[in-house]
Amino acid sequence: MSTWKLICPLEDIPSLGSRVVQRSTGGDIAIFRNAVDEVFALHDNCPHKNGPLSQGIVHGRRVTCPLHGWNIGLDDGKVVAPDVGSCDKFQVKVENGQVYLSL
Repeated sequence: MSTWKLICPLEDIPSLGSRVVQRSTGGDIAIFRNAVDEVFALHDNCPHKNGPLSQGIVHGRRVTCPLHGWNIGLDDGKVVAPDVGSCDKFQVKVENGQVYLSL
């Protein structure tokens, strides 16, 4: 059973950008918004060298890590080949213009 936490209005996340949700344990979560207002949530660490994905470039359903250019799928957290790895994905939803994160 999940608990949904209100994060912010959708417009508070920049289009093609992100917002960071800080947690006391388990690492921060980056919530991304793409050009068509889809919202995704991933652990804010690239699996390569822990780069801050929240500072990466959002394009389509991917984010490019700002450190070494790895591409990570926003919908599944998997690194795009030829690189390998993944990062944790979290459930996120938008209802009535508000973004919620499942904890």
